[in-house]
Amino acid sequence: MSKNNIDEDKYEGVCYICRRTESQVDKIIKISQELTICSDCLQKSFDTINNGKNPYLSAMGIQDIPNKQKIKKKQEKAKDEEEGVEQDEEIKFKDIPAPHRIKEQLDDYIIGQDHAKKVISVAVYNHYKRITAKVNEDVEIEKSNLLMIGPTGSGKTYIVRTLAKILDLPLAITDATALTEAGYIGDDVESVLSKLLQAADNSVEKAERGIIFIDEIDKIAKKLNTNSRDVSGESVQQGLLKLLEGANIEVPVGATSKNAMVPLTTINTSNILFICAGAFPDLEKTIKSRLDKQSLIGFKSSNKDKLEDKDEDNILKHVKVSDLREYGMVPEFIGRLPIIFTLEALDKDMLIQVLCEPKNAIIRQYKKLLELDEVDLQFEEGALDAIAAKAFDKKIGARALRSILEEIMLDIMYEIPKDDNIGRVIMTEDYILGKGVPIIETRRKRMEA
Repeated sequence: MSKNNIDEDKYEGVCYICRRTESQVDKIIKISQELTICSDCLQKSFDTINNGKNPYLSAMGIQDIPNKQKIKKKQEKAKDEEEGVEQDEEIKFKDIPAPHRIKEQLDDYIIGQDHAKKVISVAVYNHYKRITAKVNEDVEIEKSNLLMIGPTGSGKTYIVRTLAKILDLPLAITDATALTEAGYIGDDVESVLSKLLQAADNSVEKAERGIIFIDEIDKIAKKLNTNSRDVSGESVQQGLLKLLEGANIEVPVGATSKNAMVPLTTINTSNILFICAGAFPDLEKTIKSRLDKQSLIGFKSSNKDKLEDKDEDNILKHVKVSDLREYGMVPEFIGRLPIIFTLEALDKDMLIQVLCEPKNAIIRQYKKLLELDEVDLQFEEGALDAIAAKAFDKKIGARALRSILEEIMLDIMYEIPKDDNIGRVIMTEDYILGKGVPIIETRRKRMEA
């Protein structure tokens, strides 16, 4: 026996990870001449890899592999029926509510905007007629994507979010501000399809008949008078063309950009309905300039007076494709959005309705909060008028209502839990205007009333 072997017999093997000796563990496995590892640590290593959580990859800047990376396979219907394979539930035409039914449900949550609600109700109804009805080969019905234009706070995003609630359909809501040209920091255009695939529970068949809502579409307008590369403007519009038109797109699963660590799947966008929306600030100046030029010629001279008197707040309803092109939208992109409609700016009366009438109105939310403290909250008509007037002056639509109410309700929400005798709080106009205090009644007086 050599001297080296005699020396090795004097020492125990030690696990390289947990540093336990051979006598303290069940088994020591020799990986190489200098590396040994116990069976427990080896099993833990395998479990970590199988769970997709690798701390060593994270340390190198590689994100953990998403749990949901399995894509449901497209299988032939006849084969599925023979083998008894469960299929995704197909949308049946009889299950889709008629346009007037969709609008009635939107009316419960959204004040005004009748034209916009009609347009989007008909568009969704026709979209599902198109993908569910059996059409003759001689007639191919093309999809009609939508472009929604309206001032901030008019309810563009809220209409689509409400539509997703009342209809059981795969819908993805994304923001155009995060999109950039491929290869730059930001999301690739294919990321909008990744979100739809996630909303469809990674079912390609469900995703291919879904709806994608792209908000803030005006933020990808072509940048004017710039010397730098426009990676988030015109190039993004060009990248979205193939998605809007209909094509087979390779989509990363569980990520916003393609890389070697993320699997890809193919989605056909021919049956996906795209709804784009944006506020398009300063577009009114372009429209007004065009209308003013028309008003100086012949019999159209009366248009200028009508615009100044009646349509100054809702000038966006006169928008044309030429105005959007001048704003910075490329013609190819606008051409793939054939339905263009606008939302009206909210006036004071509509803001009062937004406060009180919808199912989830802001006033109802605060009343519910105080009901939990057994306090009745009421608003005088003058108080509602004052709140609407303040919101209207801020020129940010319905978004101003919550910020105003948060400010005026702060002291009330802070003081009420201190006193168990408070039974009713009445908000007055003077308190809203900062000239007085709310009316507070005790619980005993409330019971007597």
